[in-house]
Amino acid sequence: MFKEFKEFVKRGSVMDLAVGVIIGGAFGKIVSSATDDLIMPVLSVFTGKIDFSNLFIALNGEKYATLADAKKATAVVAYGNAINAVINFVIIAFVIFILVRWVNRILPPPVAAPAGPSPTETLLAEIRDLLKKRP
Repeated sequence: MFKEFKEFVKRGSVMDLAVGVIIGGAFGKIVSSATDDLIMPVLSVFTGKIDFSNLFIALNGEKYATLADAKKATAVVAYGNAINAVINFVIIAFVIFILVRWVNRILPPPVAAPAGPSPTETLLAEIRDLLKKRP
């Protein structure tokens, strides 16, 4: 089992995936910070200073000043956090789109592999080889 695991880890794609996950985690933190510290404050100015992270519905029907207070008292539906998550996703998706678009412009297009012989050419080559073998 250890030998199989060693072979699995040696594959290049596994290491590429590991690097991608680590970079993705760091990138996620950058985007979360940009969203929470830069974008959401500006967005709150245009939406009447609404703090999305503090939007919730207390399931017991009472009013609470903050999400933390409501969580201490009862179960809550924190839909503001869901709004923040959607905004984070949209930002990450847009930045990745721009990054992929930029990389595709910089890198040359992949060279297509030459096409193999057509079925007719393959058949003719087989016939030729058989004729060569005849005495």
